[in-house]
Amino acid sequence: MHRVNGQTRAETAYNLHKTVVLVGMPGSGKTAVGRALSARLGVELRDSDTEIVESAQMSIAEIFERFGEPFFRDRESKVIARLLTGAPAVLSTGGGAWLSPENRDLISAQAAVLWLDADIELLWSRVRHKTTRPLLHGPDPRGKLEALMVARRPAYEQAELRLEIAHDWSIEDTTDHVLRLLHAHNVLSEVAT
Repeated sequence: MHRVNGQTRAETAYNLHKTVVLVGMPGSGKTAVGRALSARLGVELRDSDTEIVESAQMSIAEIFERFGEPFFRDRESKVIARLLTGAPAVLSTGGGAWLSPENRDLISAQAAVLWLDADIELLWSRVRHKTTRPLLHGPDPRGKLEALMVARRPAYEQAELRLEIAHDWSIEDTTDHVLRLLHAHNVLSEVAT
C-alpha cells in the first residue's frame, strides 16, 4: 500500500521491460525517486555514484580532489557499463554521467532514459545546504548550479523521456508520474493481479 493525495491505495504490480536510467541535475531527485521507483517495481536499484564511492573507499568529493574530474568520469563510465547488464533495474546516475556522448550512446542502446527536469529554484532548495556536491563548492554555489544547468541542458534534452518536476510533488507523487510516463512509453506493463 502507498499514499496518494493523503489516501492509501493498493499497489499495482508491474513488469519492467528494460532498465530505466534516471538523469538530471544534482537535486533533481534521481536517488530518492530511484529508490521509490525500484521499490514500487520490485526491482533492484543501482546507483553509479554509490558503486564508485564503495569501490574507491572515498567520497566523490575526495575522488575529485585527489584524482580530478577526468579520472572520476572514466570510472563512472566503466561502472555504468557494468550496471547496465543483467535483469531490468532502476539505475540512478550522477548528474554529469549523461554529458559524455559515449555514456549517452551506451545507455540509450540498453535502457530507457528519463530526465528528471527540475527548475533552478527547486534544485537550489534541495542542494544549498549539502556539502557532498563537489562541483558546487566555492564562493558562488548558486551561480555554479545555474551555469551547470545551462551547460548541461542540451545533453539532458537528448534523453528519450522527460518529466518536469513540480515544486509541490512529494517523492511518491513524482514516482506516480514516472510510472505513468514509463507505462505510456511501453517501458513497463501492468501485471494482472
